[in-house]
Amino acid sequence: MSDSCNHDCSSCSANCGEREGEQSFLKKPHEAASVKKVIGVVSGKGGVGKSLVTSLLAVLMQRKGYGTAILDADITGPSIPKMFGVREKAEGNEIGIFPVKSKLGTQMMSINLILQNETDPVVWRGPVIAGTVTQFWTDVIWRDVDFMFVDMPPGTGDVPLTVFQSLPVDGIIVVTSPQQLVGMIVDKAVKMAELMHVPVLGLVENMSYFECPDCGKRHFIFGESRIEEKAKEKGIDAVARIPVSPKLAAACDEGLIELFEGNWLDNLADVLEKTL
Repeated sequence: MSDSCNHDCSSCSANCGEREGEQSFLKKPHEAASVKKVIGVVSGKGGVGKSLVTSLLAVLMQRKGYGTAILDADITGPSIPKMFGVREKAEGNEIGIFPVKSKLGTQMMSINLILQNETDPVVWRGPVIAGTVTQFWTDVIWRDVDFMFVDMPPGTGDVPLTVFQSLPVDGIIVVTSPQQLVGMIVDKAVKMAELMHVPVLGLVENMSYFECPDCGKRHFIFGESRIEEKAKEKGIDAVARIPVSPKLAAACDEGLIELFEGNWLDNLADVLEKTL
């Protein structure tokens, strides 16, 4: 037990011997909601493509015939609605809040679907942000969701801890990039998952390489990939690599992510399917 312990285990991730048995801080979803699997998409740092991977996985599972949803937990940097071309606002009544659906049916809830202007900054302290994420789980009426993907903010702070403790997370996908920082990024995310007793289902390296459209040769513009050796070190079986793709970037900017073409994450989609 830490000298600064206040005996409030709900705000602490330490697995110390002073805990009085196994305590659960899971929040119940809305009574009218139905969610089978919750998958977190995480990283130890920002800018590596968590929102991209979240969106691609939701689209892939939707193409397989499953009901998909995205809970955008990146409150201060939301990007999910723009990637899907969603501009309408979320609505609600005395019963609860209704998620907004994309053109092809993926349900989503993001702070940008509530703000009057999507460019308005969210200048809130950590507890308020964490509370908002919890409300996205407890107050939103998610209908017939087979796979909910939670787009986490970077790092291991208030919001990731809140998600791990409040939502029944069935597994996480760790997203990283090819730079030398890869080891530190993956280690932080994996260690937090281990601390919270959540399995790591896969590892994704974004911006892994650039494939020349003329000759097909791959160029590792951000450095040689070390993703396989890191996955082996951590005992992660499913590995995926997403290239630097102008077409994919344009699809995100134009809100057409549901029309993407590519098989980079197909093996991860197969892994997720087996969890049902």
